[in-house]
Amino acid sequence: MFSNYLIGLREGLEASLVVCILIAYLVKTGRRDALKPIWTGIGIAIAIAMGFGCALEYGSQELTFQAQEALGGSLSILAVGLVTWMVFWMRRTARHLKSELHGKLDAALALGTGALVATAFLAVGREGLETALFVWASVHAASDGTPRPLAGVALGLATAVLLGWLFYRGALRINLAKFFTWTGGMLVVVAAGVLAYGFHDLQEAGWVPGINELAFDISGTIPPDSWYGTLLKGVLNFQPDPTVVQVTVWALYLVPVLALFLSPVGFASGKGKVKEPDDQGTQPSTASQA
Repeated sequence: MFSNYLIGLREGLEASLVVCILIAYLVKTGRRDALKPIWTGIGIAIAIAMGFGCALEYGSQELTFQAQEALGGSLSILAVGLVTWMVFWMRRTARHLKSELHGKLDAALALGTGALVATAFLAVGREGLETALFVWASVHAASDGTPRPLAGVALGLATAVLLGWLFYRGALRINLAKFFTWTGGMLVVVAAGVLAYGFHDLQEAGWVPGINELAFDISGTIPPDSWYGTLLKGVLNFQPDPTVVQVTVWALYLVPVLALFLSPVGFASGKGKVKEPDDQGTQPSTASQA
């Protein structure tokens, strides 16, 4: 449940901050007339993301077992690729997100209503689609036959919305660069488990060999249905009897990606230097500061 909470929190907070920055900038510059198209674009993005998630869930139920496993494995690998790109992108641009969005919003204001709707849709839609795909893959990887994975995602998203509102009201200030670094590192660990589970799905579908070649089996020590087995699976997508392929893929992804992500070099301009943030704080401009 914790891993799914983390996904909902991390992904939801990114979207919340984008919305906060867009709305606060319009309020601060006296362009409240542009709020309606912005909310329209945000609403369309959320609806499409939810529709995409529903299509993944209910569409896959009509497939054969092998097709379900093949689809689940392929989408899990795709989701890990997208979330890996996302955490590196946010690690590099967190300090400059506000100025980047302000520039796009100024250009959209000059073009008219349609451009405003498109700007909001594209800014939030990308986060929404990535979230829907990764949540779907992670929930299936951590599924234990209970609604706890989905409850974890819902709680994470609710927390993200609350934090976004507190940012907007000026009631909360944190170092977003550090926040996204630490949560991004934890998300890489979660992604490693999703990737290993994805390859297991492909093995069950017959696309990848070695389904019967176990790296180890400690089911007797850590029963999957025990409270600590359930906890490890919910937090780390841990499996007590992984195949050799799963362990290999997990290690080959986690070690280099986590080491590179936590490295202090190469995240800003590509020259090993981190630029100064747009302003002294990391909090978006708020209506209360206008």
